[in-house]
Amino acid sequence: MEHLKNLDEIVGTVCREMQAHLGHGRVADYIPALAKIDPRHFGIAIAIQPEREAEEVAIFAAGDAEVPFSVQSISKVFTLTMALEKLGGALWKRVGKEPSGSPFNSIVQLENERGIPRNPLINAGALVVTDALLAGGDPAQLIAGILDFIRGLAHDPAVTIDPEVATSEGDTGFRNASLANFLRAFGNIENNIQDVLEVYFHQCALRMNCRQLARAGLYLAHGGVDPGSAARVTSVQRTRRINALMMTCGHYDASGDFAFRVGLSGKSGVGGGILAIAPRRASIAVWSPGLNAWGNSHVGVLALEKLSSLAGWSVF
Repeated sequence: MEHLKNLDEIVGTVCREMQAHLGHGRVADYIPALAKIDPRHFGIAIAIQPEREAEEVAIFAAGDAEVPFSVQSISKVFTLTMALEKLGGALWKRVGKEPSGSPFNSIVQLENERGIPRNPLINAGALVVTDALLAGGDPAQLIAGILDFIRGLAHDPAVTIDPEVATSEGDTGFRNASLANFLRAFGNIENNIQDVLEVYFHQCALRMNCRQLARAGLYLAHGGVDPGSAARVTSVQRTRRINALMMTCGHYDASGDFAFRVGLSGKSGVGGGILAIAPRRASIAVWSPGLNAWGNSHVGVLALEKLSSLAGWSVF
């Protein structure tokens, strides 16, 4: 089909044009396991929503699209989906829906707002989501459940959790521990703090490549349905709300800039990955480890800006 041929060409063009920018930005060296990653990597993959249910999902990829990386905060999109399925609207009593306008790990804002995080995509909000999922259960069981959920969305059992990254997160995650204690002081963490942190650090240590990540996010472009299995992952309304939060909050205090330049909902991670959604069209994953001043992939943002322009996918 002609539009698929065009996408193949667009992916190739984006990959070629990004070569001049590779190595720019700084890797997340405050997490020792990520400090040694070569910032010159770049991968891109697009998973296309099939025109008919019986059709297979097409994936177009270039560069280091099959090199696995730590998804970090991109995992928050998937745990938010799980929590909304479990709790429904009750989750919004514990976490807000507004952009933070502050760094993703701000403690000052959390204290000022009396333990209610601005949104579920900053660290404090994600900790509340993790606590809601744990609900007195076994951390190891929840970690396995999160992994199974994402493997199912990716249609790939090779998705895994990097134990070195999880350990590194635990060894250096003092600010996240502080956030959890602040939340507990305001009654917004109900489980044992160490159990919540264990789950959170392991979910952030999910290891995926661009192909897997793009495929896993496709339900967000398909009204909450996984087009590979026709299974409903979440409702149409929740899908819209998750996409809205990704648009307004997915890049922390640079979310407005991302919306201005790219025009797609997206979620970044300090591992250098970005998941972006073109509603009713595609799920896109890019990865390049060098981060800009706001903790988002420098080359990844440039690549998505170029892709959105070439494909005409901005929602605006």
